Amino acid sequence: MSRLGSPYELKSLSLRNRIVMSPMCQYSVDAEDGAPNDWHFVHYVSRAVGGTGLVIIEMTDVDPDGRIRNRDLGLWSDEQIPAFKRIIDELHKHGAKVAIQIAHAGRKALDAEPPVGPWNEPFEPTAKTPRALTTEEAWKIVGQFADAARRAVEAGVDTIELHGAHGYLIHQFHSPGINKRDDEFGRDYAKFGVEVVRAVKKVLPPDMPLLMRVSAVEYADYGYDLEHGLRVFEAYRDAGVDLFDVSTGGEGPAGARKPGNYPGYQVPYARAIREKLGVPVMAVGLLDDPKLAESVVANGDADLVAIGRGMLRNPYWAIDALRELDGPNHRAPIAEAYLRGY
Repeated sequence: MSRLGSPYELKSLSLRNRIVMSPMCQYSVDAEDGAPNDWHFVHYVSRAVGGTGLVIIEMTDVDPDGRIRNRDLGLWSDEQIPAFKRIIDELHKHGAKVAIQIAHAGRKALDAEPPVGPWNEPFEPTAKTPRALTTEEAWKIVGQFADAARRAVEAGVDTIELHGAHGYLIHQFHSPGINKRDDEFGRDYAKFGVEVVRAVKKVLPPDMPLLMRVSAVEYADYGYDLEHGLRVFEAYRDAGVDLFDVSTGGEGPAGARKPGNYPGYQVPYARAIREKLGVPVMAVGLLDDPKLAESVVANGDADLVAIGRGMLRNPYWAIDALRELDGPNHRAPIAEAYLRGY
């Protein structure tokens, strides 16, 4: 039997398999109030019917001006909780567990007037110039992360993922090339993220794990390397992160170092973080081939595999992958209504 199809447990989180739906923004035209709608309901529930073990709901922002675009989701108000709960309850009915990725886009908030960040430099020459947050404003946003996480728990999630990657606010604070402050959030690059982790942990049930997506390295010429990333992630681990979702880049235009464009190019970073920090990790990035996804788990590179674009193309990626790997003895959870199709 495949390792990809085997159950996985982390504290109170119990997954039927090791397949994760990666968080991917939908930019739905009807989501300007930040609440998910019927598009999101069909989008996420179909992946639960399709056999996914963990569904991570897309980047959901802690403030209206923390969104990449004004059609992104948000959890800055208790009024948004019921729309998320409707989706989460249905995902549970079909056997999937659910996370919400909590975030603030910082200087990459394209519709904010102006965006905010640790410093006043845009992420690319044509982008809006951000306003540097005051120390007090940074602490306020720490509280907003905790408030959003509390709302996600009320909506029924099984775990929370913090977005500390791809050039968004937590990432911006821990990047030396972006964060040029001289206050407490500049003298310690991990400080902002650590405080977010601590604040969020206080509102989670004691046994609920906390996940965090991170960029292991940056690609801009001012970017950090893996050694810097490991030092920061170690601080996040010690503050309470239970599993890292390992990606790369996203902070700005690539310089001399370029991201890969081949299957599995980010897997070595996941393995390095798993080995160096002694924590579970999730691998991402062009892992759509079931045999490659299986090898990542079976070789011990990662504990979970997240599928993004492959699952956009095929809501039933998990079922198809487990049938391919395990043949007639597969453990793919096929809904009774669809059994005739198999």
